[in-house]
Amino acid sequence: MLDRYDELHRSYRWTVPERYNIAQACCGQWAAERSRCALYWEDESGATATHTFWDIQVAANRLSNALASLGVKRGDRVALILPQRPEMAIAYMAIFQMGAIALPLSHLFGPDALEYRINHAEASVAIVEPTTIGKLWAVREKLSTLRQVIGVGGAREAGVHAWEELLARASSHFHCVDTSADDPAVIIYTSGTTGAPKGALEAHRLIIGNISGFVHSHDFFPQPGDLFWSPADWAWAGGLFDALLPSWYFGLPIVGYRGKFDAEKAYYLLEKYRVRNAFLFPTALKLMMKAVPEPNKKYDLALRSVMSAGEAVGVTVIEWARESLGVTINEMFGQTEINYVVGNCQSAWPVKPGSIGRPYPGHRVAVIDDRGKELPPGEPGEIAVNRSCNGERDPVFFLTGASPATRRRWMRTATSGTRAAPTTSSRARATASGRRRSRTASSSTAPWRTRR
Repeated sequence: MLDRYDELHRSYRWTVPERYNIAQACCGQWAAERSRCALYWEDESGATATHTFWDIQVAANRLSNALASLGVKRGDRVALILPQRPEMAIAYMAIFQMGAIALPLSHLFGPDALEYRINHAEASVAIVEPTTIGKLWAVREKLSTLRQVIGVGGAREAGVHAWEELLARASSHFHCVDTSADDPAVIIYTSGTTGAPKGALEAHRLIIGNISGFVHSHDFFPQPGDLFWSPADWAWAGGLFDALLPSWYFGLPIVGYRGKFDAEKAYYLLEKYRVRNAFLFPTALKLMMKAVPEPNKKYDLALRSVMSAGEAVGVTVIEWARESLGVTINEMFGQTEINYVVGNCQSAWPVKPGSIGRPYPGHRVAVIDDRGKELPPGEPGEIAVNRSCNGERDPVFFLTGASPATRRRWMRTATSGTRAAPTTSSRARATASGRRRSRTASSSTAPWRTRR
């Protein structure tokens, strides 16, 4: 195949407006087209719903006004303890457009994990559902900054505001506040694998910084007919920044499912909604391969692209996907605080098994030594991301928090790797394979993509 990498990386330029808001970019601008679909949703009970961008925007406007009536101001943190459900997506848009800061927390977190993050972020409001309210209530008296709780889907306790009643009383009109691209929008917590979890404060421009990786990992998304689905939790960086927000950035719908991952259900969703693009964990792919080794003989699938991250996919799964799903999996590497920086794009450059790929256009990634010096191909070191690329600031970088390993120009990933020897130019053939390093004063997050 024609290798277009050098051309794509050299010519890529960021366009980051001075004034920018994620809610306006990912919902507001599409809402005027009232029939434009934003979300196909169902849960494990069989309940289904379809929401247009207009529906999402009107509900977000009501929630913004409701939150304001509860005392939420610009810069306040609002915790979201919800699985994949429409209210989660609506809440993001409402929080972003009022200049507040979203604090997504996994619905799988236990009481202690919630207590630490809510207190550390100083959240003043939390939004919960029936499966999460009990965990929050177990530590409610220990949350000194939490003033209000909103219950979705029948989540009730004394003093909890019912989502439906709040929105019914609120106005459907709200004007998105004027925010800078550098204003804070979300706090994402690291996993805490090497110490206490640390919050990465991310700016509105982060979604722009993610778009290059998203577009290339899905073979030049969007194409006509594209429709996205991922089982990744929308409270996790992968589900939020690699699925929900980039789909809506392009004004395209996403499929949401509230329920545990099941291989047969995954095939059901892919077939029912004619999903064309998916982010699937390696574990999910292996479960799907085991459950139905020849899905092309049982299901009528329409997949065009699959991205995977979190661990090595492996040659066996890659070959199975090519033969049985009809796609070449594009693996990706990133971290909670700096996402989507390295990976593959099988339609533009060759996918090399055993490699985490190449720096996506717009990102400068290298292997460096302990002093921050770039190392030549074949010499092991630490994978690091530069603050600029092609003379421009990289918008994917977080504002504060998370990693003390950002030294001068480089963000250290705590991942060991080597750069493959080039065959044409070092940029065109820059690939790396890495493993977690043993570091005590470096990034606290486990990398999404490692090699052992």
